Amino acid sequence: MPLIFDPPSPPTLPVEGLGDLPVGRIFCVGRNYAAHAAEMGNEVDRDAPFYFTKSPSSVLRTGRTLPYPPGTQDLHHEVELVVAIGAPVFKGLGGKDAVLAYGVGLDMTRRDLQAAAKEGRKPWDLGKDFEGSAVLAPMVPASEVVGIGGQMITLSVNGQERQSALLSDMVWSVSDIVDHLSQFYRLRPGDLIMTGTPAGVGAVIPGDRLEGRIEGLPPVTVEIGAPE
Repeated sequence: MPLIFDPPSPPTLPVEGLGDLPVGRIFCVGRNYAAHAAEMGNEVDRDAPFYFTKSPSSVLRTGRTLPYPPGTQDLHHEVELVVAIGAPVFKGLGGKDAVLAYGVGLDMTRRDLQAAAKEGRKPWDLGKDFEGSAVLAPMVPASEVVGIGGQMITLSVNGQERQSALLSDMVWSVSDIVDHLSQFYRLRPGDLIMTGTPAGVGAVIPGDRLEGRIEGLPPVTVEIGAPE
C-alpha cells in the first residue's frame, strides 16, 4: 500500500574525507564520569553502564542557534565524546572494527524536567529528548584518531571554561560501551553513542554561546536563542 505521507529524511553528519553519515539511533551513557555523578548527588554504578536515548529529530548541526526550549526554566549544557558506529555489532561480535568515527557533541538537558522525573521514578524523556538537544560537530574517521583517553574534553560558555576533564576519566571506555550495549541491541551503521559528560554542567540562557572541544576533533558550537 502507498505511504500516507513521505517519511522524513534522516539527519546527516559529515565525516571528514568520507561523506555524510545518515544518523540512526542515538544512545547516551549516563553517569560515565564519577565527578559528574557526584555533583548530581549520585554514585557511579560500576557493575554496568546505563543508557537513555535521543530521537534523530534531536540532532542540530554545529554553528546553529538553538531556541530556548519550551517547558523548562533550567536548560543545561553537557559536552560529550560522540561515537559513530560503522559496522553491524551484536553481542560483541564485530565490535573491534565497529567504530567509524569520533566527534564532539552537546547533550542539552531540561534539568528541571529531568529532576522531576527522577524524583518521581519516571523516564527522563522530557528532560533529554527534544528538538535540538543533540548538537553535533563534524566527525573524524576513527582511523585518523590515535587512541582515545589522553585527550582533554572542555566546554566554555561565552569564553569562560566550565567543564574540563580527560577522556580517560570515563568510567566505561568506548570499547566497554560498544560491547555492553551490543548485548541488548543489534547496533548498525549510523547509530551514535554519546558517551557521557564530565563535571561542571550548568545552566545557560538566551544569548549564551557554547563551545565544546576535544583535542584533535572539530569543535561544536551553538548559540542559545530566544524561546519560540
